[in-house]
Amino acid sequence: MDRQNLTLLTDLYELTMMQGYFRHKDRNETVIFDAFYRNNPCDGGYSISAGLEQLIQYIKELHFDREDIDYLGSLGIFDKDFLDYLSEFRFTGDIYAIPEGTVMFPREPMVKVIAPIMQAQLVETAILNIINHQSLIATKAARVCYAARGDGIMEFGLRRAQGPDAGTYGARAAVIGGCTGTSNVLAGQLFDIPVKGTHAHSWIMSFPDEYTAFKTYADMYPSACILLVDTYNTLKSGVPNAIRVFTEMREAGIPLTFYGIRLDSGDLAYLSKKARKMLDAAGFPDAVISASNDLDEFLIDSLKVQGAAITSWGVGTNLITAKDNPSFGGVYKLAAIQGEDGTFIPKIKLSENTEKVTNPGNKMIYRIYEKENGKIKADLICLVDEVYNEADDLLLFDPIEPWKKTKLKGGTYTLRPIMEQIFRNGECVYTSPKVMDIRAYCQKELDTLWDETKRLVNPHKVYVDLSQKLYDVKLSLLDQMSEK
Repeated sequence: MDRQNLTLLTDLYELTMMQGYFRHKDRNETVIFDAFYRNNPCDGGYSISAGLEQLIQYIKELHFDREDIDYLGSLGIFDKDFLDYLSEFRFTGDIYAIPEGTVMFPREPMVKVIAPIMQAQLVETAILNIINHQSLIATKAARVCYAARGDGIMEFGLRRAQGPDAGTYGARAAVIGGCTGTSNVLAGQLFDIPVKGTHAHSWIMSFPDEYTAFKTYADMYPSACILLVDTYNTLKSGVPNAIRVFTEMREAGIPLTFYGIRLDSGDLAYLSKKARKMLDAAGFPDAVISASNDLDEFLIDSLKVQGAAITSWGVGTNLITAKDNPSFGGVYKLAAIQGEDGTFIPKIKLSENTEKVTNPGNKMIYRIYEKENGKIKADLICLVDEVYNEADDLLLFDPIEPWKKTKLKGGTYTLRPIMEQIFRNGECVYTSPKVMDIRAYCQKELDTLWDETKRLVNPHKVYVDLSQKLYDVKLSLLDQMSEK
């Protein structure tokens, strides 16, 4: 995290291929690579884009230090003239991307790189590393927040994350996905996001008794007094002692602005309902009941169904690690090579698996909304020179099963291109919003999804279609390949 130049954050084969291009190809040959993914994580209906700000920083800092060149030379596989080339290396290409916080779907480009082939090849690993991780955690967070039905979710998985980077950038992504804050103080400092926390069981155990521990904590933090009540006996000791402290605070004229209890073990549904009755009977109906204890979206959803009296949730391990789906699965594929006349020649990757056949050419994405309600109807991947008029009828078809078609009447839908240019000729032309602004944008994005797409189990999949022109190009390439 203390190294800004991440140029060697790459797989060795990127560099060996670069040397091959240096030797046997035009090193200035311009190509297009697409970074995309094939399946939504957690068997969900959507994903959330995240990590673009860190990708921008990586590209800005992309250069080989003297120490980097010396290290590569020590490997004994790179020639001096190639290493001399690397010593002057800079990124000079264009990058387009789906902005952070945007809802996205499989097979559409998250990031598009247009650059000389050696540059475009080098950045593959870092792009995937950065975008895959944060998009995964942002998506997981959005699912957890959806399950909470409007309750606040705090991310506090730092101690269970796979290292400092995963914990810190994961916290950033979790807030983008909808969390109200994080326990990670460094993430709070770096990204200007809210930091939150209470105390541990060790605080209680370090005092002669539970009441003294609660009283001391309340004296220090009267305006943010959440007491952990399950160190000894939740209902016989923890909640009564918390009520005693709240009562003394009220009698002393101390405003109870934000106060309540936290449950970290046991039957959360049963305990929260019992605690709610006890707090209400004591005259504290606005006391918060928060909960933790290996929560995820499915457990939170179940607790909601059971009528748990919990309105604030702390989610750690299962969120920061995306425990049930620890990899996002983004890939980076060549889509086109620029010809001598300046036009791009589309390229395609074949596979025995239909879903792994790539979409060729220089592409863009239109998001199609139903005009009446603003909900997403479909995404349309097309070639960059295609233009559409919202007044015209629009025929959509499934590119895998093209006999499945839908015609949208002109005037009943709206179109929005969802990729933005990030770099032009190696210079950044995009300003990253603040994380809390990205979070607000993400909430609006999620509102454009149908409830059927957001549900946790067996969600409706949003259609990602190809334009007729792009589809014809793809079929033509497939026919050419089959004749070889």
